[in-house]
Amino acid sequence: MTWKPDITVAAIIADADRFLIVEEQIRGQRVFNQPAGRVEDGESLLAAVVRETLEETAWQFEPEWLLGIYTWHSPTRARSSLRFAFTGRVSAHDSARKLDPPVIAAHWLRREQLQEPSRVLRTPLVLRCIDDYLAGRRLPLAAISDPSSY
Repeated sequence: MTWKPDITVAAIIADADRFLIVEEQIRGQRVFNQPAGRVEDGESLLAAVVRETLEETAWQFEPEWLLGIYTWHSPTRARSSLRFAFTGRVSAHDSARKLDPPVIAAHWLRREQLQEPSRVLRTPLVLRCIDDYLAGRRLPLAAISDPSSY
């Protein structure tokens, strides 16, 4: 059987002890995730994470590091994803920009707030990426080959 995972990107963005998190309505359930989404055909990983962050949070994201590459298999959907997580900083915020569905809102939350029983995480990768960020994991962006450079 051929493995065909969804290729996704995620932005792990910190401001002191808070992280930029999106609240989404997914299959009838409110869940919390990093700004994240699928890479479009022909799009570079870096362009995808900048686009997804803007669409889901209205913040302009500047990737600085590759945090890690993660695999996830959803037992409920029988689908796999390959997630490229980036960390960096945000600058200009467009408070008038409408957030792309299924995003309900963007929040700045501390790690412990994400563990509250009222908050359901979209996948275990949400906390795993935050923990890797807090542990200081970073890889240079040069580890990612951008198709525009060939």
